[in-house]
Amino acid sequence: MSQWSGSQYKGPTEKGWYQDQGRFTFPNGVVYEGNFDKGEFHGEGTLIYPNGGRYVAKWDRGKLLEGKYFFYDNLEFGAKAEDESTQANWDYCTIKDRRFYTEKLKGLRPDGLTLITNDIRGPKDIPEGTYDIGDGYYDPTKRAIFEYDGQFKREVESAQEQQWITEKSRYNPKVFEDDSFLDGNGDKIIKEMIKLNQNPDLKAARESGKAK
Repeated sequence: MSQWSGSQYKGPTEKGWYQDQGRFTFPNGVVYEGNFDKGEFHGEGTLIYPNGGRYVAKWDRGKLLEGKYFFYDNLEFGAKAEDESTQANWDYCTIKDRRFYTEKLKGLRPDGLTLITNDIRGPKDIPEGTYDIGDGYYDPTKRAIFEYDGQFKREVESAQEQQWITEKSRYNPKVFEDDSFLDGNGDKIIKEMIKLNQNPDLKAARESGKAK
């Protein structure tokens, strides 16, 4: 299967199955390191993502039991598979404590050097009218996420994800010749494109290849 799919496995096998401690690399670059039982994630194992994040979890024959996600800078976010209470109660960058993780570790900067992202190097450059999502940017007019260098990553099909991005992420406003600007809330074109992209008839037409 690995030969056909582009994935790779390093570790012991038993009767053709991945067994015990091994390392499995998916075609998209995500790596699983941990225990296998008859080819399935079983016991303790970690998913390691290309952006530096990792998901440390416990598995039962391929089913997630519980786990914690660590961002590239070790900021922890965790929740059980069937309990979203941790997500709902996550208090990072909320009104009661607006500090970035870097500021929690190293303290606040003086006036004039205040961070507007968690990256001490400052925010990434993104095109006007797009949203910074941390490992790329979201273009609402194309309903897609791109790498910072402009390379396409994936489409955003979920209306819930689109809403979360536009409500929570940094927006690079459109600037006009008279130096006025338009933020995400007032951008009528973006609003119309989001509304259009959420139209189920358009989605069905795209999937059938009939959309123009």
